[in-house]
Amino acid sequence: MSISLDEAVELTRTGDVWVFRGRSVPDRAIQLTTNSPVNHVGMAVVLDDMPPLMWHAELGRSLPDLWSGTHQRGVQLHDLRDAVCVWANRYGQRAWLRQLDPPADGEMERAVLRTVARLDGTPFPSTAQLAWRWVRGRVPALPRPGRLAHRAGVTARAGQGNSAAQADSAAQADSAAQADSVGQGNSAAQAGSAAQAGSAAQANRADSAAQANRADSAAQANRADSAAQANRAGSAGQARERALETAYCAEVVAVTYEAMGLLPAGRRPNWYDPGRFWSGDDLGLASGARLGAEIEVRVPSR
Repeated sequence: MSISLDEAVELTRTGDVWVFRGRSVPDRAIQLTTNSPVNHVGMAVVLDDMPPLMWHAELGRSLPDLWSGTHQRGVQLHDLRDAVCVWANRYGQRAWLRQLDPPADGEMERAVLRTVARLDGTPFPSTAQLAWRWVRGRVPALPRPGRLAHRAGVTARAGQGNSAAQADSAAQADSAAQADSVGQGNSAAQAGSAAQAGSAAQANRADSAAQANRADSAAQANRADSAAQANRAGSAGQARERALETAYCAEVVAVTYEAMGLLPAGRRPNWYDPGRFWSGDDLGLASGARLGAEIEVRVPSR
């Protein structure tokens, strides 16, 4: 099935997917590194009386981003017709439309706007970064050996600190006991001196106990601080894993679909590539939603 660009623009609604396939070296590189038959995907955003918009990510900045009002690279919101013409005429791409069924409702459209506000302007990765992100999206996350070694070292140092504190306390207590025994074995004439020595021994024992308590408190504080640092590191790692510091087109559409409730939460965005949105792959959309078959769009030359 084939329709004109004017017909496609009139037909498209929020959540519809636009996929593109080109023959240039960069296009082939993206298709190769993402193992995909297509190299670009965008999502239609059609709100109220606004002209249809294209929500996607690209390296070029030939069109103004309608959210920021500037020309920028990366994640962008463009006039849909203008964007399709650029991809068809300047980049030599073929275009297809896949419609979302049932259409997006009001809550989904609000989720789209929140996602646009959060991601617009996110930079686009290099081809090498794109390939690495695609590979990482398919490999289970494993703990880093260096992080495990660091945690083991922290635990060992804490244990050594406790042992040293206990040994010091034991030595001080033994010395005090010896001094007390000597005091008891002395004659009556030396009772005053023994009493003074006993008082000194008690003072030493009290001071040793206080030092031991302080050492134990310090060790506990160090362990608590190490645990807090480990927790913060883990939380930061998870945040970095989900953060789209750089993004490419399929991630942008996938994260937006997730916000709309169409894709399951928890899957890493870099698991997706443009080919996931081609009919040869099943996205498994939630709530009975589905994407229709590709409709080829005929784009006029300029």
